[in-house]
Amino acid sequence: MAKTATKGARKPAAKGTPKAMAKPAAKASTKPAPKISAKPSAKATSKAATAGKAASRTKGKSAKKPALMISMLKPSVNNMTVRVFARAAGLDHAEADAWGSTRSPEFMARNPAHLTPMIEDKRLPRGVLWESCAIMQYLANKHGLEKFYPKAPAKRAMIDSAMFYLIGTLYPYVARATYPALGFPQYAGEVGHSDAHPDRKAEAQKAAIAAISEPLEVFHSFFRDGKPFIGGKNPSIADIRLAATLEFLAVIDYALPEWASDYMAAMEKKLGKAYADPASDVRGYIAHVKSQPRV
Repeated sequence: MAKTATKGARKPAAKGTPKAMAKPAAKASTKPAPKISAKPSAKATSKAATAGKAASRTKGKSAKKPALMISMLKPSVNNMTVRVFARAAGLDHAEADAWGSTRSPEFMARNPAHLTPMIEDKRLPRGVLWESCAIMQYLANKHGLEKFYPKAPAKRAMIDSAMFYLIGTLYPYVARATYPALGFPQYAGEVGHSDAHPDRKAEAQKAAIAAISEPLEVFHSFFRDGKPFIGGKNPSIADIRLAATLEFLAVIDYALPEWASDYMAAMEKKLGKAYADPASDVRGYIAHVKSQPRV
């Protein structure tokens, strides 16, 4: 522990020095003292002005709001998608946990679909945008992020096709297979949402689990086609959406094919903390759900 100096302590005088032996004062100089100007030099003024500007800039930076606000729910893979993308793209952003507030009058006034993730951007016609794929497309276009979303029409078409096939075919199967275990509400009109006997709901869930393998293989054989990622050497927005979707399958202990396990590991290695941090929220929620006693 560092020693603390005693406040107000004075240095003791030299021992045994008589007052009479004080050194006599020097003779008064006949030369007049130089005139001291009250006006600071131009150099000093310039330095002060520069320091003031720097301090002003520092203050402005600390008070600056992030360029992008994301309203999100941590346990959701849809939300994980945009959270990963924003980090991987290095976007200046902040996140607001919308848990329990998506049906509030304030949220509904801006987002009548009450969906997350949702971004706020003054340049948008209505100031907000939801749907994870649309958000990634918009941000990639806005910031010229061709690494994630190529401009070349043919390459872009393949990225779009992979995303639309995912949300239109693969994800509904994943949702029907995992939502019952996660405790998430099923979509209206489906067996899982109805008052059907538990055996029928279990059969529907089993059928959805069995259906996952076919579209999953399409991503391997068609969209990746021997490449590390759908985007080629680097992950695209379609890859981010696919990897996040596959995270949910852990809640039902789905046996992923070897290529899919390797693919997810490669995604996390390539994107680092940009992927790992949002993924840890989803994995943590899944671990919590699996630790609960089954009713």
